[in-house]
Amino acid sequence: QTYDPRIYAVGECVAHRGISYGLVAPLFEMAKVCATHLANFGIGIYKGSVTSTKLKVTGIDLFSAGDFTGDSDTEEIVLHDAVGGIYKKLVIKNDKIIGGVLYGDTTDGSWYFQMLRDGKAIHEIRDHLMFGQDSLGNTGHQGQNKAAAMNNEMEVCGCNGVCKGTIVKAIQDQGLFTIDDVKKQTKAGSSCGSCVGLVEQILASTLGGGYAPPSTSKAICGCSDKNHEEVRAEIRAHKYLNIPDAMKGMAWRTPNGCATCRPALNYYLLSSWPHEAVDDPQSRFINERVHANIQKDGTFSVIPRMYGGVTTPDQLRKIADVADKYAVPMVKVTGGQRIDLLGVKKEDLMGMWKDLDMPSGYAYAKGIRTVKTCVGSEFCRFGTQNSTQMGIDIEKAFDHMWAPHKVKFAVSGCPRNCAESGIKDVGIIGVDSGWEIYVGGNGGIKTEAAQFLCKVKGHDEVLEYSGAFIQIYREEARYLDRTVHWIERVGLEYVKQRILEDSEGRKAAYERLLFALQGAVDPWAERVNNRDKHKEFETISV
Repeated sequence: QTYDPRIYAVGECVAHRGISYGLVAPLFEMAKVCATHLANFGIGIYKGSVTSTKLKVTGIDLFSAGDFTGDSDTEEIVLHDAVGGIYKKLVIKNDKIIGGVLYGDTTDGSWYFQMLRDGKAIHEIRDHLMFGQDSLGNTGHQGQNKAAAMNNEMEVCGCNGVCKGTIVKAIQDQGLFTIDDVKKQTKAGSSCGSCVGLVEQILASTLGGGYAPPSTSKAICGCSDKNHEEVRAEIRAHKYLNIPDAMKGMAWRTPNGCATCRPALNYYLLSSWPHEAVDDPQSRFINERVHANIQKDGTFSVIPRMYGGVTTPDQLRKIADVADKYAVPMVKVTGGQRIDLLGVKKEDLMGMWKDLDMPSGYAYAKGIRTVKTCVGSEFCRFGTQNSTQMGIDIEKAFDHMWAPHKVKFAVSGCPRNCAESGIKDVGIIGVDSGWEIYVGGNGGIKTEAAQFLCKVKGHDEVLEYSGAFIQIYREEARYLDRTVHWIERVGLEYVKQRILEDSEGRKAAYERLLFALQGAVDPWAERVNNRDKHKEFETISV
């Protein structure tokens, strides 16, 4: 209730007594009090929340709770293992935990948070406190033992404020058997997903022998029992070169397949047998069929290629002239350092491509999108490497490349990372002695930090190592998998083994990528110069 008794405020951004929590769990506590008032069901008072949060970035384990800074009236217990990458700090006041920070090992975060909320005295376990719940005689952190060691009040899902007891009760009372069931009924694991593993452990420990882990071998779609890996293996073993032969040879249930399997089959054929397999345009999504991004009103966006984000006055004049000629509603600079012409009619696409006379930026494609760069050592006083030229060389070398999903590169000229290399599928950062390569980043719905792959010295090595990584991803990832999802499934160690430890395999993978890209033509120019392809872009008046 605000200063005006007629107005209530509930939300992550609400300032309660000078504190804006910015988290979901306090929102639910506020909502309970608000609902009680609105329903005239007794009197509830919101006195503030004791919060904890965990950073949701892959590769960075960070947990904080309560007052983790302390003051002159508090004491700190700190464990710092620099080599192991572990830091733990607990803030103590009056023999009780009032806050803490965990980095590198956040396994005991919920245990510390429970003691913080309960105001439990620590003097009896002080000597073992920093070594976690295990040190008190409980069993390991992995498997069902971790879930079994938790009491019902301990929080499992920090995003939605769900404790173990709520999950157990829902499983028992409502007969839940799958993680998806638990998500729907309790919201646990339905937001960032970082607690899904613990939810599964609780599910397994509650059901005992009645729990069946989810199958990792999911069929490609309802048209076949084969999973993605099996389909790909069959295509290679029998050298299927077109969709009808592949479906017939693999005994597809539905003769013509469906919207799920046809694009995947088309990609697997093309990536397995480059220059031999037959591309089926009708098995591509609309954006790839017309080589432009369809918008919500049925118009399209056109983004020409600007290698490394570098353009010229002549290109800018062409873009301006085209925008005027075709009455483009919006001209916008994209996050990938290019210019987007939005609101283009389908019948104007062919003429616009001809007038632009610039290559397609593939902004619509399951393939290489852009290579973002900073100005690097050419102009920046902090730059250690020529990142702009490196980005241009990469984009030209891998241009026209199709992939299981969109692929984004970035090249930064120094560790200041102005090109945001840390959240790209392949991020390259210049340092004094060469280049660092990071892989598996994603700036999408759930931001994923790229993971360090290796450090190389020169230009050619950057192309070879990053190209080999992309080619192995192209050959092994499931269709519509981003690089981060593929790495999560196979493991970064597997990727390192293929790229770093097997030098011959790395060079061979890079050569396969270059072979697949030989003879590639720009799709815009191809359609402009081929009158047979113009009909697709004509609008029929009725």
